[in-house]
Amino acid sequence: MTRRQRGLSQAQLAHPELSDSYVSLIESGKRTPTAAVLELLAAKLECSLTYLINGVTAEQMQELELRLGYASLALNNGEVAEARQRYAELLEDGSLVGLRSLLHQAEYGYALASEACGDLDEAISVLSRLREAATETPPTDQTLAIAVALSRCYRERGDLTAAVQVGEESLFGTDRPAWNDGLVELGATLLGAYIVRGDLLRARQFASELLAAAEMLGTPRSTVAACWNAAVVADLTGRGDEALSLVERALAVQSETGDPRNLARLRMEYAVLLLRTRPSEAKACRDLMLRGERELAESSAGTVDLARAAIYLAKAEFVLGNAKKAAEYARRGRDMLNERTPALLAEGRLVLSSALLLLNEATEATVELLAVEQSLEQTPNSRKAAEGWLSTARVLERLDDGGAASVDAYQRALASVGL
Repeated sequence: MTRRQRGLSQAQLAHPELSDSYVSLIESGKRTPTAAVLELLAAKLECSLTYLINGVTAEQMQELELRLGYASLALNNGEVAEARQRYAELLEDGSLVGLRSLLHQAEYGYALASEACGDLDEAISVLSRLREAATETPPTDQTLAIAVALSRCYRERGDLTAAVQVGEESLFGTDRPAWNDGLVELGATLLGAYIVRGDLLRARQFASELLAAAEMLGTPRSTVAACWNAAVVADLTGRGDEALSLVERALAVQSETGDPRNLARLRMEYAVLLLRTRPSEAKACRDLMLRGERELAESSAGTVDLARAAIYLAKAEFVLGNAKKAAEYARRGRDMLNERTPALLAEGRLVLSSALLLLNEATEATVELLAVEQSLEQTPNSRKAAEGWLSTARVLERLDDGGAASVDAYQRALASVGL
């Protein structure tokens, strides 16, 4: 019950313990009352302290927290569409207006659920707004988590300039904070953007810096984050054994302390790295991927994670010579995606087209390749784009026996890295 609802003037509410000018300053937001004053005002207005502070009753607050809990539980259990709907309902009905902390939780959860559903544009929109509203200096774990998610979403969408900018602004600003777990995780995300962009010299230098920071901190979070992405750099710069060693170290730490979703993701990445560096162990890689896929399905992983797992399995089956099984996995991954994740969708279609050629299904393979080319034409120049064009050229070479289409794809691969 507010002062006006009770028909009280400021002087009547203040008397005799407070001055009416002090009550006026509180109402205008120019003074923050002490806990004792809040209790006094709540008693005078005959309302609960919760209602006085937040504008909702204790029962309403409990209900809102319960609804947020259900949304979070759905997200953590991998029921990302349900989680997104629950968060959206909370944000749409206006229940959280004035409840800054709960509103932030709902917006952040909605952004993560949108990302997991493959709606990167919506996730970026919400995360950008949250980041702009954050004023904490130095950055808190909460603001760093927003930056990590935002940079990751930009990277997945193919906007590498924005992905790098988000990371560098937080890490290399004028008042650069001391390393902590959150900053190392943000650094690992930035490192991923450098890798996709093809800036391997910068990536190698920064990977060494991240590993040194993780060694100094000695925490599981920093160790996993630094080793995971430093392994990718090592692999791309021809140091396969070092890459495997780094991922194995990250896996060992993640197995003991990490959450199930990231453990499953890391297991999948390790299997892919092993497949690339030691193709003779393809069967063992496939078994690792199958385990990782099961773990992803039982965790809070979203559609994009599960689609990526299917595409990785398609690659393993292709190396093993199981073209039919490879095509099944690739189709599953493709059908779980949409144009909001163009790079991964193109990757799945490339694997599918390769498998279809082995199955002598040239017409469908051509359809998939055309879709890949259309996607790559919209992709900014980067190492990832070059890899896509190169893989496309190799499949086209088998399809048209070295004709003009494959030559053009090779030229586009070179152009994507500035050659």
